[in-house]
This record gives sequence, C-alpha cells and structure tokens, in this order.
Amino acid sequence: MKRFDKSSFDEVIEVMRREFQKNYFAMYSSVYGGIVTDPSLMMVPIDDHMVHRGDGVFETFKCVNGSIYNMKAHLDRLIRSASGLYYKFPWSPAQIGEIVIETIKAGGRKNCMIRLFVSRGPGSFDANPYDCSEPQLYVVATFLKKPFMEMHPDGAVVRTSRIPVKEPFFAAIKNCNYLPNVLMKKEAIDLKADFVAAFDGRGFLAEGATENMGIVTKEKELLFPRLEGILRGTTMMRIVELAEIVIKEGILINIGFKDISHHDILDAEEVLIVGTTLNVVSVHEFDGIHIGGKKSGVVYSRLNTLLVDDILNNKQLLTPVPGLA
Repeated sequence: MKRFDKSSFDEVIEVMRREFQKNYFAMYSSVYGGIVTDPSLMMVPIDDHMVHRGDGVFETFKCVNGSIYNMKAHLDRLIRSASGLYYKFPWSPAQIGEIVIETIKAGGRKNCMIRLFVSRGPGSFDANPYDCSEPQLYVVATFLKKPFMEMHPDGAVVRTSRIPVKEPFFAAIKNCNYLPNVLMKKEAIDLKADFVAAFDGRGFLAEGATENMGIVTKEKELLFPRLEGILRGTTMMRIVELAEIVIKEGILINIGFKDISHHDILDAEEVLIVGTTLNVVSVHEFDGIHIGGKKSGVVYSRLNTLLVDDILNNKQLLTPVPGLA
C-alpha cells in the first residue's frame, strides 16, 4: 500500500481528480479563508462534525442569468436552522451574501446552483459538540440542471415511500443528517419512479426526498401538508404567495395547509411537486393511478409560468452578481 507524505501533495491531488468534478465551479471555505476553483481542492476536514456526525445545516438556491433568486429567504432559513442546533453563528446575512456573490464570480457561470453549508466545525471524532471551537462556512457553485418539466414534459411518476418520516423537530431544520432523504431517492430510482412521497404515522402526506408536494382538489383548492411536520420549502412558500394571483384570476378559490390522505391524492384534480431545482412539476401518475387529464393541469401551467417570471424578472427577489448579470 502506497504511503503519501507532505511532499506528495501534487500527486494526491491528481489521484483525486474525477470526471464529474467538471460540474464544480468554485468553493469558498472558511477553513481556507478564501476561494478555490480547482475541484480537487474543494475539501472539508475529516474531523468536521458535519462529515462524521451530520452536524451541519445547508441551503441550496440558484443563480439564473447572472442574478441570485430569493437569497434572503434561504439565508433566513439557514440562520433559523443553525439556531435550532445551537450554533454560535459568527456571520451576518450580508457577510454570507457577499461570500456567495464572490464565489459565483470566481466560478464564472451566469447560471449555477449555490450549495451553502454551515458546520459545527472540526474538533474531534467524538459526538461531543463542545469539542468544536467554532462553526465553519462552505459555499460551492455547481452546475444548474434544467427544470424537471423541460426534460420530462409528460409529467412525473410518483410512488409511496416506505421510509419513515423525520420527527417534526428534525423535519423543520434543514440539516445535513440526510439519510432518510438518501434512502427515499434510492427508493425512487429502484422503483423506476421520478419521486417518492412519504406519509406520516397518521397516514397523511409529508414530503419527498428533496421536494414539497401538494394537490389541487376538484373544488379548486391548492393544498399543501400542514407545516408542523415538514420542511418549510422556500419554493413552496413562494408558490403560496403567487397563487394569490391565480385566485384573483378565478382559477383557484383557496390556498391552505391541511392533512392530505392517500385517497385525497388519487382523487385530486392535479398533484404538484415544487422545489428549488424543479420549479413546479405536474404529476401524471401516483402509485400506478393516472392523475387528472391527458395534459398537465391548468393550475400547474399557470403557477409554473408565474414562478419562472418571478425567477427572471422580480427585482425585489433578485441579487445581481456584478460582472455576470
């Protein structure tokens, strides 16, 4: 077995190079105190509690046409999540925002995903959080996929998940202990489905692996699960705000957060999935049962149009990146 030492740094970096790393554009690390653009240098200390305990929080948002969309909502939730895990948060939202902008600029892409992590920090391999001297911040600019419906215009196939849902306390914190979400994603792939939907112990809809789900009833109500047991998705909450326009247009009559049963889903006029990467998705099949008509529903079409326009043109929610916008 080969052994490496300090003189072997360049050799180690070459060993670490992988083809998929071409999708990683730039990374800020508070451990380094700066930004790297070589993917092989985008590393996290092995003794960081985010690595060996999942003791970290994160956010994922996007930059489109050189402007970051809805960053404040994501940073607000990041700070709430960090507070829920009792982190001593040393950065202001303005400081993090500036780091995000500089990382995107270093990556040089007008369209990218921003993956932002705050960890408990390095300290030991013990579970004791007090071994960590201070939190660390990592920001990575990566490849931005096309929205789901652009690649799958016929809509999504969804199956019921068998993975237990998170307890409400952990569901409400966007933390890096993501094993249930990983198993749900594996489950979807193994079932040859696009997504799976989790249900709580009472039999009511919770959420997907990385997305929120809702329904449009035959009475023209847009319903999402009660917020007490799910992550308060930034896209979901923005959709709720945009849906007020759809109500004024007479397409919907109400928006709400209620218990949604499996029967409610199969009886729905439309089933929708929403998320940062996805935008709005129309579900055409749930557990083998066809949903709605032959084409994507009216509510899906209108909400997705409104969201895309919001992402591209709502200056109140856009943060331009100088030199890219």
